[in-house]
Amino acid sequence: MKIQFLGAAGTVTGSRYLLESKGERILVDCGLFQGLKNLRLRNWAPFPVKPKAISAVLLTHAHLDHSGYLPALARDGFHGPIYCSKGTRDLCKILLADSAHLQEQDAEYANRRGFSKHHPALPLYDSQDARRAMRLFSSLACGKNHELREGVALRLHRAGHILGASSLEVNWKGRRIVFSGDLGRYGDPLTVDPEPIDGADYLIVESTYGDRLHDRRDPKEALRAVIDRTIARGGTVVIPAFAVGRAQMLLYYLEQLKADGRLANVPVYLNSPMAAAASEIFAKHDDGQRLSEDERRRAVGVAKYVESVDESKALNEDETPKVILSASGMATGGRVLHHLRKFAPDPRNTILFTGFQAAGTRGAAMVAGERTIKMHGEFVPVRAEVENLAMLSAHADADEIMRWLRNFSHPPRMTFVTHGEPTAADTLRRRIQDERGWRVMTPDHLQSVTLS
Repeated sequence: MKIQFLGAAGTVTGSRYLLESKGERILVDCGLFQGLKNLRLRNWAPFPVKPKAISAVLLTHAHLDHSGYLPALARDGFHGPIYCSKGTRDLCKILLADSAHLQEQDAEYANRRGFSKHHPALPLYDSQDARRAMRLFSSLACGKNHELREGVALRLHRAGHILGASSLEVNWKGRRIVFSGDLGRYGDPLTVDPEPIDGADYLIVESTYGDRLHDRRDPKEALRAVIDRTIARGGTVVIPAFAVGRAQMLLYYLEQLKADGRLANVPVYLNSPMAAAASEIFAKHDDGQRLSEDERRRAVGVAKYVESVDESKALNEDETPKVILSASGMATGGRVLHHLRKFAPDPRNTILFTGFQAAGTRGAAMVAGERTIKMHGEFVPVRAEVENLAMLSAHADADEIMRWLRNFSHPPRMTFVTHGEPTAADTLRRRIQDERGWRVMTPDHLQSVTLS
């Protein structure tokens, strides 16, 4: 048996791991590469193995860097089952459809405005491809062993992070292989703590925050402080928010602040059809959530939902101080770009990021202090205040990852550190090696390793 790292090796996006034994192939995660152009170009390259030769896909969770390539995989010949939790399936239904729609929209806009280098500009995949992929989904319950076929079993462990997120335990021909997926925070107000796993023969662990610790300030108070000073100078707070997970956490904190009378007169808008749909799923799903349904519905009800394009445009013309949440979280696409074009040039306003920004994204550039960003073929000055409240991240930090690893009763034969920028992955590798005494490696892109 061998594992090949088709993504998330040397980078924090494009999660794709291929398990192979005697000609049978199982793909764990099938994500999009995001950020730097050389990474994004990998999305357009032929898949490293023929999609029709893959017998099944196992998904850790719904975020696009883990699921977003599925429509292209299905279009190009994959027709096996896609196994995941029910929450992940429900979120993927909206995420994949929205991803396809945005790509179609961006290609149409590029062709109409004539700023693409490609003639015509084409989407990576379309809405029909997204629907084709969704027909392959099969949801599984967490905490139970599922026999996928003879000699192959899967168990889903709740990982926190977002609704439906799971760590995967694959038992295949006597080998126990664990994929952490994206681990959530301990004590997160919305989701349960990452469930402990007691051991593995081989472990693949994420390292998004492998070289840093989260700010221990109260996130609600940090959010209040940013909004207060922006409103005081007559400005608007634009929050590029991940539509799944981050948007719902922000709505929860904003509802708490309004209930406390701290932001009573500040209007809040949610301008993301996908975030709106994700919020409804968040409100109705009980599995793995800390809040009651009443508490969840109060949280997602704090904002006015912006539905039409005309309503979205009207927000840009409204001079009233306000808070706008809009996707995407790294400012890579979506309606938030139109808000950035309007509000970033004005020093009264604040652009507030709320977590990790992958290299090569507009979010990373702005957090690093870039004073000009390019959008839709134009350069936009950034004179607004730019903040990043990284403690609002849904990712475990380095100490929390190590806390999760301490549940293992014996060292894996090998631990593979993935899904992190090179410095973060290598820092975590050394820490696991030094503190736990385990054998650890950071694999290279497309590297193949035999699991003896």
